[in-house]
Amino acid sequence: MSIFIIAEAGINHNGSINIAKKLIDIAVKAGADAVKFQTFKTENLVTRNAKKAKYQKKNDSKKESQFDMLKKLELNPQMHKALLSYCKKKKILFLSSPFDLHSINFLNNLGLKIFKIPSGEITNFPYLQKLGKLNKKIILSTGMSNINEIKNALNVLVKSGTKKSNITVLHANTEYPTPMRDVNLRSMLSIGNTFNVNFGYSDHTLGSEVSIAAVALGAKCIEKHFTLSRNMTGPDHRASLEPKELTSMIHAIRNIEIALGSRIKRPSKSETANIRIVRKSLVASRNIKKGEIFTEQNLTTKRPGSGLSPFKMIKFLGKRSLKNYKKDQQIK
Repeated sequence: MSIFIIAEAGINHNGSINIAKKLIDIAVKAGADAVKFQTFKTENLVTRNAKKAKYQKKNDSKKESQFDMLKKLELNPQMHKALLSYCKKKKILFLSSPFDLHSINFLNNLGLKIFKIPSGEITNFPYLQKLGKLNKKIILSTGMSNINEIKNALNVLVKSGTKKSNITVLHANTEYPTPMRDVNLRSMLSIGNTFNVNFGYSDHTLGSEVSIAAVALGAKCIEKHFTLSRNMTGPDHRASLEPKELTSMIHAIRNIEIALGSRIKRPSKSETANIRIVRKSLVASRNIKKGEIFTEQNLTTKRPGSGLSPFKMIKFLGKRSLKNYKKDQQIK
């Protein structure tokens, strides 16, 4: 199964349909499987006096409430439909994370086949139950959660009607950007082993090396934020990849995907021809006369490997030569 790469546009469109389309173009050019946005009605998501997260304050210095910040970043229904249509035209999968019950209904009515659950909803029982009843493919982010909370969320989704085989669980950390010391990438493997599910990584670190490492460890899905420019105003831009970086990351992931290969250890097609060149054969280390006894003093191993394997040497030691050999001549 090919690694599913989600280019996370999120709210990096800054409320502009034109910027959103440019982000889609970038995701297509970079080779992503899907481009993902966020679907929410601010009034259903956050109270009017809710404060910004620490990283939101740091990355967006405007003195405003979380409500006011998010209100400017909403995608209205018409924008959703336009972006969905644009993605179909560009042949890339449109995804969006719903952040409230109304948004689940809206995206379902748009015909989405895959739903991405953001980390903040992992303890939202009515949300999980509603989504589980749709029996869609689900990608579940697990930032800020422990193993028991993941278990509870999976139980709700499965009991509500979603097959566990249709769920992919992403290890994540919701600090933007995530410090390397807090990545704890091995817990991604714990998620896969504990729940016997497909697993992956939602990456909020600076750079792309952790995503690449996750693929090497067996991740089946990678999600990574990207932007037109980290210098843009907004809460998530500074923890996002710029276009060339996104392309480079996806190229690296596809190479790692190919390089992982199978579990069978055998000579590859490209190196088979080197066996006769690089390996060694059993040869005479000096002139040997017919009838002379083979010893470690008159036998040695040298390239090329077109003759007898050095493993055969033990069979010759102590026996008499049946012919004359010149120095460096392969033993027959």
